[in-house]
Amino acid sequence: MTTVITPDTGQDTPHTPPPGAREDDGAHTRRFGLPVATALVMGNIIGGGIFLLPASVAPYGTISLVAFAVLTAGAIALALVFGRLAERHPRTGGPYVYAREAFGDFAGFLSAWSYWITAWVSNAALAVAAVGYLDVLLPLRGSVAATITAALLLQWLPALANLAGTRYVGAVQLVATVLKFVPLLLVAVGGLFFFDADNLGPFRSGDSGALGALSASAAILLFSYLGVESAAVSAGEVRDPRRNVGRATVLGTLGAAVLYLLGTIAVFGTVAHDRLVGSSAPFSDAVDAMFGGTWGGAAVACMALVSMVGALNGWTLLSAQTPYAAARDGLFPRAFARRRRGVPTVGVLVTVVLASLLTVYNYTVGSDGVFETLVLVTTFTATVPYLLSTAAQIYFLLSGQRDRVRGPRLVRDGVLAALAFGFSLWLVAGSGYAAVYQGVLFLFAGVLVYAWRAARRDREDREDGAAA
Repeated sequence: MTTVITPDTGQDTPHTPPPGAREDDGAHTRRFGLPVATALVMGNIIGGGIFLLPASVAPYGTISLVAFAVLTAGAIALALVFGRLAERHPRTGGPYVYAREAFGDFAGFLSAWSYWITAWVSNAALAVAAVGYLDVLLPLRGSVAATITAALLLQWLPALANLAGTRYVGAVQLVATVLKFVPLLLVAVGGLFFFDADNLGPFRSGDSGALGALSASAAILLFSYLGVESAAVSAGEVRDPRRNVGRATVLGTLGAAVLYLLGTIAVFGTVAHDRLVGSSAPFSDAVDAMFGGTWGGAAVACMALVSMVGALNGWTLLSAQTPYAAARDGLFPRAFARRRRGVPTVGVLVTVVLASLLTVYNYTVGSDGVFETLVLVTTFTATVPYLLSTAAQIYFLLSGQRDRVRGPRLVRDGVLAALAFGFSLWLVAGSGYAAVYQGVLFLFAGVLVYAWRAARRDREDREDGAAA
């Protein structure tokens, strides 16, 4: 997912841009080309979740590496679909824009709502992952109260940085992005020289069949690919989006996939399987196994911690911008459209409060598997805008709105959209009953919000009409 920082115009009231209007015509807007767009996709895909995911999928065995390959193919199919949609609708908003253009306000609202849920639930998951690396430096696991306090602190510090203004958000993000790649490259490249096949463990663990293990591990791993739509969401800020969005999305996804796959293989090959299953800081354990002692693991833990705080920093702003965009179109409460110092302050506060409550709830109910539970919920909620986007592409292709699409290109786009739709459904199935149950509750809660907003907007329109 992307973090788009826009200049504060001082306008707090929602508005809908006229059809075909560009959103990047402001005097202070910066547009970027293919290299920066590719870096945006790759940087947003590589968040903080990867630092814990090798341990999360280790219980399924090395079949999870196969899941990584399948997931990469599916992510590329999604990337190509988003690229084609961006050619038709080169505006900031991504999945929200596509669903609303194809199916109307309600579908657009559901896409924005589920995207927002994905963002703040991901914040809770990232905080849990960060606590695992903080535990390497300051042992916390013996106290549930200390663990909850640390997780909440890791969420509120980035929120305060966001409330201070976009200048501070950017500074934190720059440092975190640089430190993010150091431990990943160290393990991904250096770990291959210390690889020991005896550490891999069984190909398939547990009682589930091969397809079940493949689906379950892929559903967890999807968390690491959230962000494939970054260039599409930022299409209004990309130079020549009809050409560059698709290319940037595919190149960024491939780059992240290579680094992910090498890093996971290296961790699997340097940390014994039985130890990896129970690890809360797999990359630190890998560096300790590579060089001996604990100094390397502690250094990696510090860098991973800074990286995940940076990811929380960006996702906090993102989770506030999604309802901000919908509020400008009248689909979210108007309070979400208010900004201060370039930041949607109401969105930031609501987001961090919800993520904090979810974190406390999951730790209170039971601390085992908290990260995996939250990740699977985000997998379900993330697939909703993905499904709506691919359905929108199929709708545009079959309804005659093909926009110069002819012959082989029509067939190719149709096949890609169908594959991406099926891939998204497969991920929903792999999320498991508990995650789908919780995700559906989150999703359906939005229906009441939409009913309230739609009724209020219609009443305001009638009053405006009567006044005129």
